[in-house]
Amino acid sequence: MPTFRYFVAVGVGTAIALFYMKPSVSQDLPSLTTVVIGSGEQDTGTQGHRDTESSPINPSVPSSSSPHSPVPTPSIVQSPLVEPSLPTLDDLENLTPEFIIPSTEPVSLPNQTLGTPAPESLNPSANPLLFPTETEEVQIETTQPITLEQAIELARRNNRELQTARLTLERTEYALQEALAAEFPTISAVGEFIRSDSASSELSNRQPNPLEDLLGVMSSDDTVSTTFEGRLELNYNAYTAGRRSATILAAREQVRLQQLDVERLAEELRLNVTRAYYDLQQADAQVQISQAAVTDAARSLRDAQLLEQAGLGTRFEVLQAQVELANNNQDLTNAISQQRIARRQIAQLLSLPQRVEIAAADPIQVRGDWDLSLEESIILALKNRSELEQQLAQRNISEQQRRIALAGIRPQLSLFARYNILAQLDNDDGPGDGLTLGARVQWDFFDGGAAQARARQEETNIAIAETNFADQRNQVRFQVEQAFFDLRANEENIQTATLALQQAQESLRLARLRFQAGVGTQTDVINQQTALTRARSNLLTAILDYNRALATLQRAISNLPDSNLFDFP
Repeated sequence: MPTFRYFVAVGVGTAIALFYMKPSVSQDLPSLTTVVIGSGEQDTGTQGHRDTESSPINPSVPSSSSPHSPVPTPSIVQSPLVEPSLPTLDDLENLTPEFIIPSTEPVSLPNQTLGTPAPESLNPSANPLLFPTETEEVQIETTQPITLEQAIELARRNNRELQTARLTLERTEYALQEALAAEFPTISAVGEFIRSDSASSELSNRQPNPLEDLLGVMSSDDTVSTTFEGRLELNYNAYTAGRRSATILAAREQVRLQQLDVERLAEELRLNVTRAYYDLQQADAQVQISQAAVTDAARSLRDAQLLEQAGLGTRFEVLQAQVELANNNQDLTNAISQQRIARRQIAQLLSLPQRVEIAAADPIQVRGDWDLSLEESIILALKNRSELEQQLAQRNISEQQRRIALAGIRPQLSLFARYNILAQLDNDDGPGDGLTLGARVQWDFFDGGAAQARARQEETNIAIAETNFADQRNQVRFQVEQAFFDLRANEENIQTATLALQQAQESLRLARLRFQAGVGTQTDVINQQTALTRARSNLLTAILDYNRALATLQRAISNLPDSNLFDFP
């Protein structure tokens, strides 16, 4: 049975511990612990305490989480005890952490660039062949915070893959101009200046001619002649058995196919940049969560040391706290490493200059709602996706190629006209001219079956395009369904994670009070610290996974809001 002396020792130890006790480290990450209720006012809860004012997570603000900063060592700062306020159960439906700002803006669309344009300093060098040769040329000097809209704008402007697709489109347009040229006749001009010394004339001059001797005529020794001829030729393929029209249609479809490919790459780029931006946000927030976990562990270590000094704790509890602090420091180091990787990944995607990297300027928030049903989303995706249009364009190209192949064994009619002028420069006679008009019919009616074989190849390509269309249609539906289900699941997870975060905060507060009063254990505190860190990470993951699912669903639908395919993104 406890004696009076035991109660006196417990009371004195508790008083010493409470005197040196600093605030719960739940306050070290206010953006994850402060709760906004409905209209945005903080709930005072039932504990009689208010949370300190905090702002949404903004990783762009310089902090110890910078990728060029060493891993921070937490310091013990004593301050008055402040406990987080908790909402009632009736308010849990309206709970929204302060860094989750309900979005009232319209969902970002493929052709929209909202907000301030991206700085010109983020544009890469105009010389694509430039590469650094000195270490100073690749050393990061500037970290520029940008919004998601600015990142998408930079990607559309600077991404190399998209630039290559646009150049390919330009090349196919020139190929179409080449095909259209077949509708016009070809006109050519030829001029020939000929000076010849005839061997036969020279031999004939060497033989004696009795008649010339009788008449006293001298034989000419001149065997050189000089002539000039100019020709003007016109040719026109009047009938090509469908080859010309099929070539033009195939070129038009090729241009359309490449336009759709530019659209596809622009949509993929928008999705990839959005995902990379959310990865950067998650990496930045994870650094802050890890920092809070380190501060939590340092707080527990301090409590264990104070209780040991008061004779109420054990060395084992101090060692437990030291191990927890070391583990959290390691997690913080890994989080900073992932933050650096995320920054370099999006820098590569945006083709940034060598000495610049970016940080996320947007707060972590729910980006918007999806009001369409699953069935409406599927139908809209099937109408809009450029991949389906591409398969139809490829089918049309194969059909025209089949016509071109069969035209090779059908009659061809061409018209021609020639006008020439011939002048003999060795005599005084004037030049002569002539005009030739004609038509040519050519029919290669037998080529060993080569044309039929090419036609059958294109028929097979048509069947392949139709099969790919059916497969792509199923993939589009699955992508919409997968993104839609992920969106709904994460929408529920946000509510669940918000409640779990509040419960974890309260559990850690109670575990600390129990441990400081001597009725709890250090293991309880460590377990609740781990649970709080996990709850913070779960809420962060739920929000960003929701945003990722929303971006994926937008990509699966494409071409919002008017459901029309556009030629250029």
